Amino acid sequence: REAARLFRRAANKGHASAQCVLANCYDFGRGMPEDVDEAARLYRRAAEQGNPAGQTNLGNCHVQGKGVRQDDREAARLFRLAAEQGHNMAQHSLAVFCEYG
Repeated sequence: REAARLFRRAANKGHASAQCVLANCYDFGRGMPEDVDEAARLYRRAAEQGNPAGQTNLGNCHVQGKGVRQDDREAARLFRLAAEQGHNMAQHSLAVFCEYG
């Protein structure tokens, strides 16, 4: 609980990495109730700051329609932004996405 409180404080101050960590906690119900809408909101805040983990995770949300509308085009755009920053998971996701569409 203390860790979540500290991550929330940092996330509220605009720290993109903290936003991603907190979003992950909401996304998978780690240390708090699962809330995919809040997870997507936090991933978006991080992604808008250019954070590649936020971009990748928000892309995954768009692929699954998890907390956001399902949108393959937006997912591919986000994966590409993160992949261009060298984010390995985004590079893999983009490659799979391109291969299987």
